[in-house]
Amino acid sequence: MTQEFATDVLICGAGAAGLTLALELARRNISFRLIEKMDSPFPGSRGKGIQPRTQEIFEDLGILDRIVAAGGLYPPQREYQDDGGHTVTDVMEHHDPTPAEPYRIPLMVPQFLTESVMRERLVALGHRPEFGYELTGFEQNESGVTARIACKSGEEVIRVRYLIGADGGRSFVRHRLDVGFPGKTLGVRAIVADVMLTGLERDVWHRFSEGSMQRQMALCPLAGTEMFQLQAPIPLEGDVDLTAEGLTAMVAERTGRDDVLIQSVSWASAYTMNARLADRYRVGRVFLVGDAAHIHPPTGGQGLNTSVQDAYNLGWKLAAVANGAPEVLLDSYEAERRPIAASMLGLATRLLDAAKQGEMRRGREVHQLDIGYPESALAMEAPERSHGLLAGDRAPDAPLRGASGQPTRLFELFKGTHWTLLGHEVERGAVLPRPGLHIHTSGLRGDIVDEGGHLRDSYALAPGDWLLVRPDGYIGAIVASGETAALEAYLRNVGMGIQSR
Repeated sequence: MTQEFATDVLICGAGAAGLTLALELARRNISFRLIEKMDSPFPGSRGKGIQPRTQEIFEDLGILDRIVAAGGLYPPQREYQDDGGHTVTDVMEHHDPTPAEPYRIPLMVPQFLTESVMRERLVALGHRPEFGYELTGFEQNESGVTARIACKSGEEVIRVRYLIGADGGRSFVRHRLDVGFPGKTLGVRAIVADVMLTGLERDVWHRFSEGSMQRQMALCPLAGTEMFQLQAPIPLEGDVDLTAEGLTAMVAERTGRDDVLIQSVSWASAYTMNARLADRYRVGRVFLVGDAAHIHPPTGGQGLNTSVQDAYNLGWKLAAVANGAPEVLLDSYEAERRPIAASMLGLATRLLDAAKQGEMRRGREVHQLDIGYPESALAMEAPERSHGLLAGDRAPDAPLRGASGQPTRLFELFKGTHWTLLGHEVERGAVLPRPGLHIHTSGLRGDIVDEGGHLRDSYALAPGDWLLVRPDGYIGAIVASGETAALEAYLRNVGMGIQSR
């Protein structure tokens, strides 16, 4: 980086996507600034579901235990009938963890608590968001981006290598780029509010008048707080009273109960549900992540999770290019993430249609464990595989034992900012070591022992096979013993061509 740049990356927006990207850059020692136009952190719980795949990401980022401690599991839902009876069901399907999938149950963590944990981790890494700083304009050329930032003390102009728009559904960055945001308004307007109330137990998610878009209401105890989240569809037009008195009246009208009293409102919003996807995720040196690139209805709990995974995908690539990897690596961000968002938009819209009919059950399709990048330019097989795990797939976990006898897991080997190369019954020196690559082997004289056969069962590696796992936990390449030249070429293309002596 030349001296003309104030910092490598300017991240505009300090929500979940911006914080994830900041964490990824911070732990790779890439310089950045994270700015947020609001004067203080977002106070609400709009996104409260943490899906299993995101839990795996949070483990890698070193925050999962604190995320779990901050929230809890989804409670069962109690649906009240007009005749005074009720039924109790699970809103989430419960599955026991497996060696390959250690997290299989979505967590409930209010968004403001999730982001608080992320900020704490960022501070521990020596960085913090700058609140009250607003991006007011930018221009770019082939070498960088000139950005104008307004704050209480005035305006500053800085030069950066890359600008990231993580600034939400009404993204200034996206508008300034003139990137299209096609999609549709879904014909549903709703309120969401974090409230203190009396009159309801906290052991269930209370649901009234399911299937009626005029009278439907849900009151969910917010894990990690003493509050409830109130959700209800409202008319497409007209003002809504979001005060404690107004919401108490709405609860009484829709539930027929006068014993449920809203004591206070911490945060509330009336919004129209949309499903939209940006035409492009990248224009030159400017990128869009999270809600700036896609907005979802809340059904299915996909929005925050997809946003986190956007940033997790982009972060290591920005760092690699900053450290000398070919610029073309950044093209894979849109190629990989935009089709995922399109798929998640379809899922969330289908779940919204089901919710309109009073059907709220969510299964494996929302867990995001089956997301992968098999069509990516970063997915290579030599020779091509026809069965089992493929390049581009999520790399499963597996319990292992180190050669010294101590238990470990594949996820422990993957954890961090490096690439991981696994060789099964290979000659260790066939691939030369280099910075940023951790090499492990199984079999005779291997440093890991597949005692339970879980590595064998998940990966189906033949003797002599090499398997390369990307920094974001997806399989980059699987090559046979005679194809190490192809593996060396792959490593050079992602910026790891320098061999150590």
